[in-house]
Amino acid sequence: MDNIVLVGYFLSLTILFVFGCHGFIMIYYHRKYKSVKPSPRNDFSPDSVVTIQLPLYNELYVVERLIDSVCEIDYPKEKLEIQILDDSTDETTRIVQEVVAQKKLEGFDIYHVRRESRKGFKAGALKEGLKIAKGEYIAIFDADFIPHKDFLKKTLSFFSNENIGMVQTRWEHINGDYSILTKAQALALDGHFVIEQTVRNKAGFFINFNGTGGVWRKECIVDAGNWQEDTLTEDLDLSYRAQLNGWKFIFLKDFTSPAELPSEINALKNQQFRWTKGAIETAKKILPSVWKSKVALRVKLQATFHLTNNIVFPFILLAAILNVPLIFIKNSGTHTAYFAILSLFVLAFVSSFLFYLYSQKDIRTDWRKKIVLFPIFMAGSMGFAVNNSRAVIEGLLSRKSEFVRTPKFKVVDNNDSWIGKKYLNTKLGLSVIVELIMAVYCLVGIASSIYFAEIAALPFQILFFTGFSFVAFTSIKHAFVKR
Repeated sequence: MDNIVLVGYFLSLTILFVFGCHGFIMIYYHRKYKSVKPSPRNDFSPDSVVTIQLPLYNELYVVERLIDSVCEIDYPKEKLEIQILDDSTDETTRIVQEVVAQKKLEGFDIYHVRRESRKGFKAGALKEGLKIAKGEYIAIFDADFIPHKDFLKKTLSFFSNENIGMVQTRWEHINGDYSILTKAQALALDGHFVIEQTVRNKAGFFINFNGTGGVWRKECIVDAGNWQEDTLTEDLDLSYRAQLNGWKFIFLKDFTSPAELPSEINALKNQQFRWTKGAIETAKKILPSVWKSKVALRVKLQATFHLTNNIVFPFILLAAILNVPLIFIKNSGTHTAYFAILSLFVLAFVSSFLFYLYSQKDIRTDWRKKIVLFPIFMAGSMGFAVNNSRAVIEGLLSRKSEFVRTPKFKVVDNNDSWIGKKYLNTKLGLSVIVELIMAVYCLVGIASSIYFAEIAALPFQILFFTGFSFVAFTSIKHAFVKR
């Protein structure tokens, strides 16, 4: 039994080490290409027809804010078409009807597009809208976004040649300081956008459209096979198909699209489940084509890391489970060399810390205050391991599930609240019970580490305990607030 634990733990840490230390590669490229910036067209003029698509499903709190902000974008009305792709089943539809009628009176070319069913979810809605879209370019915003007025002029100016298929902007967080939950999300997303997206784009690797806050060339969408509904991350799927067809993407780190982060943990869990499972589904679908393609080996390797990095979650969970018996095995006095080798795996933690440190230093003047949240973010990532491991397993087993959208409640500052509003998830699944069990189990690990004076093991035991406890108890608390 000892050997099974030792092999399983070593395997888990090896996987986590490989993906964790990939951060060093990202930091290397970040420093190497720091001065490289995409160049806009100097002769840009707003003469192209643009369609803005707003896919919606039951977003009564933010839909009017979204439409108003889109109509404030600085672009000639005669060159702008707005499609409200509304799959809603509640009073959101009535609100949209009223706002669209008013905007038509104001001279906007705006349409309320309804479908007979929600087939294909977001991908199906975007595909349906594309059939009748007038624009040469297609901009997309989810319901939680508030685009800047110069969004189109900024992004369209980067379509400098015919092979540029998509321009993506960095997400900014209008409620990033609302709570510990949103602060941790902001840190995580900044790492993705400031380091991952920027580095991949500058170094010539594949990047992804993030589902919103970007502009596509319509021809690129069609050429790549259009929106497809066989994964939960239709944006990641289309991005890779387009780039495999030779289209180039541009990421704008220095131009942002403000958005609202989920402020309620069960909504966040649904979002993380969808993103995690969808990425695994896309990896299964796309990676064979990536490796059969003629792109450079370095691009294939980076694409593999990009599409498979969510595979770490089951190994985080396994490491948490094996942490406790490992303490007893170590104190049996055997396997000294094994435990000496394990100390090397701390490099993955260092890599992750530097990854997020550089992302904050690059865009935040108060980066010292932000990076202090790193242990909380790490604990939260561990706490989400149960939720996201289930997503990985379902993705690997090709189990299909509904596209569960992330509801927004128009929570911007401390004067706002999501409590008592519609769309709250009050169903607690099996994952919460498992999270509670893991919290108690990790508490045993902490007690064992203290008993055996295993001081080096304590920080990670505490992180695991904190993560599982926070995710479980916050899930319960948020679920019962409405009740």
